[in-house]
Amino acid sequence: MARARRLLPIYGLLLPGMVLYGLWAAYPLISSFILSFSEWNLTKPTVFIGLDNYTRALSDALFWRSLSSTLGYTIVTVAGQLILGLGAALLLNQRIPGRSLLRLIYYLPVITSWVIVSLVFLFIYNGQAGALNWLLKDVLHLIPKNIAWLAEPSTALWAIAILGIWKGIGWTMVVFLAGLQSVPRELYEAAAMDGAGAWARFRYVTIPFLRATSTFLIVVLTIGGFNAFISIFVMSSSATGTIGGPLNSTDVALTYMWKQAFTQIDLGYGAALSFLLAAAIVVVSIVELRLARRQETA
Repeated sequence: MARARRLLPIYGLLLPGMVLYGLWAAYPLISSFILSFSEWNLTKPTVFIGLDNYTRALSDALFWRSLSSTLGYTIVTVAGQLILGLGAALLLNQRIPGRSLLRLIYYLPVITSWVIVSLVFLFIYNGQAGALNWLLKDVLHLIPKNIAWLAEPSTALWAIAILGIWKGIGWTMVVFLAGLQSVPRELYEAAAMDGAGAWARFRYVTIPFLRATSTFLIVVLTIGGFNAFISIFVMSSSATGTIGGPLNSTDVALTYMWKQAFTQIDLGYGAALSFLLAAAIVVVSIVELRLARRQETA
């Protein structure tokens, strides 16, 4: 009883936050889950249809294609951010002039609006007067003619993926820098005294200490890749006039879900797609964590 009295003020302080969480997060989530078992298009009364939306999704070829594009986008962006972010972290972990300024410059894209950078890259990829075509055709002479990067099914999604990599390098770099600070300097000195070169020190000293950091980054970046939306929405709709780009080549899970819910006004089906995507993210994250633990115990 006395313990309950001591905890009562704490629960009182937590109560407003829990109420707000229930109103703004838990209630919409529960309502969306219930909606996913219904047919609702704003023009007719809601009809409970059980698992029909989910079975429809499992047989929807366009949904599976969008999920495949999401997976490809995620693999490319996660790998690019990890490699380039680690490279930037290793460089800026050295004592070089202007190190703090360089760290700031690398991090600036992270805090820049997705809409703004999407519009900037839209100009870079412009098929007529874009900076990329000017560089590759007029300066370097690597391509014979201008390429409509965002209007070609073979290049549209990967051009947008480059934006995703560029924008995430700074955040990945900061996390890797935090991990590098935990590596004892004495280990590098001992390895150097034993004759280990730079590559050997990186492989046998740095990499083992960055395993936990890398696992965290892989999981978080994977979740971010599966939730890609704003850049794809802005760039594909601006370049081609349709969300999903040429021949639906830039349709990822969230853009396909958005189109079903707000273009086709099939809100129940859109809700079902959102929960299937959430389930896919959970499964992929669990697999990544288990693989990481196996490597740590191996």
